[in-house]
Amino acid sequence: MLPVIALLGRPNVGKSTLFNRLTRSRDALVANYPGLTRDRQYGRGRLGSQPYIVVDTGGLTHSDDRLAERVSQHALQAAAAADSLLLLVDGREGLNAADQTIAHELRRLGKLLYLVVNKIEGLNTDWLASEFYALGLGQPYLIAAEHGQGVLELIDTVLAHTPESTIALADESSDADTIRLAIIGRPNVGKSTLVNRLLGEERMLASDLPGTTRDSVLVPFVKDGQHYTLIDTAGVRRRSRVREAIEKFSVLKTLQAVEHAHVVLLMLDARQGIAEQDASLLGHILNSGRGLVIAVNKWDGLEPHTRQQVRRELDRRLSFVDFARIHWISALHGSGVGDVLTSVRQAYAAATTQISTSQLTQLLQQAVTHHQPPLVRGHPIKLRYAHQGGQNPPVIIIHGNRVEHIPEAYRRYLANYFRNALQLSGAPLRIEFKGGANPYRPSSRSRSPGKRQR
Repeated sequence: MLPVIALLGRPNVGKSTLFNRLTRSRDALVANYPGLTRDRQYGRGRLGSQPYIVVDTGGLTHSDDRLAERVSQHALQAAAAADSLLLLVDGREGLNAADQTIAHELRRLGKLLYLVVNKIEGLNTDWLASEFYALGLGQPYLIAAEHGQGVLELIDTVLAHTPESTIALADESSDADTIRLAIIGRPNVGKSTLVNRLLGEERMLASDLPGTTRDSVLVPFVKDGQHYTLIDTAGVRRRSRVREAIEKFSVLKTLQAVEHAHVVLLMLDARQGIAEQDASLLGHILNSGRGLVIAVNKWDGLEPHTRQQVRRELDRRLSFVDFARIHWISALHGSGVGDVLTSVRQAYAAATTQISTSQLTQLLQQAVTHHQPPLVRGHPIKLRYAHQGGQNPPVIIIHGNRVEHIPEAYRRYLANYFRNALQLSGAPLRIEFKGGANPYRPSSRSRSPGKRQR
């Protein structure tokens, strides 16, 4: 599983800037204004072949303000759930009493703790290092997150010393035909009920197993001859063991479950519709490229006109994941549940399919014949051949010229054409273009020097 790195410190020390640098994104709001970040922000990054999860937190303060106190509590919760902690301090402001208090609190957690001095541009680094040694955290790491200075060396060191995740994944089946299925969703949408229905047992998956809120339990089962490994995520717990909302629904656990799965089953509540949290989950699933099946639970008992309204709303808001099958189910009574695993198998087959270059090239030619790409300044875009570039998600690489000018609408057309022709239901299809000179066209170097070029 992915190592988890939490960014902590006083407000306005550059945590969000470092978060964006480590995730190569702009997901975290950044401004020269203290306290801008209040909620935790989760993102994925990668150094070489090593992926990781970064958690951006709100500023740690010791204020009587109730909102600031809650932000600090959430930051400490993120620290307790992480593998490594980065304590950021402001090199321009120098060491202060708040940094010392925070360092003392974090040291008590017993985690791998790194002191990071940010905003070192134009400062005497030797003097800075000696000043922050007073925190008792060892060698400070000096960086300029805004410009990337020292960041690569920092994250390289952190990942090299981060132990393997303690997530309980040792029991995973090695069977290549086993489908890893993650069931995710908001609290109280019926995940536990659906799990019990799939297993044929009236029990909570994690109720008899020891662990902490960061555990992810793998449960193997067989249905109609197909082997599955069910990835139990936060929320599938006995109510008496759930103390806080963050334990019932953890973005961190969801990200890890999605990363480890072949197919993700997202559960929605028909009576609640799609919330912002659901849209965020769908965004993570799309970024991961995993197969997707959507189950709308608690469908039983709804009036016909209410069902029509729910269908229209979901059709409108789920248009960006039109490749996913939607099932209208009652996990409690079992209606519609039997068809869910059929779609899971189809999504797995689509996500892991292997397609020959000849078949893809033939389909590309058919797609272009049916609908030509637009002209670029009066010149045609030529798409020559296609081949598969990856699985889970399936990636199709198309070679041609002037491909950098292909509009997004034509990319979507090609993706839909390939998906329909190959019957890739349940998996996102990624199209990539590669340009370059025609390999069959003689270069100028191969021409005879005495011949006149026309």
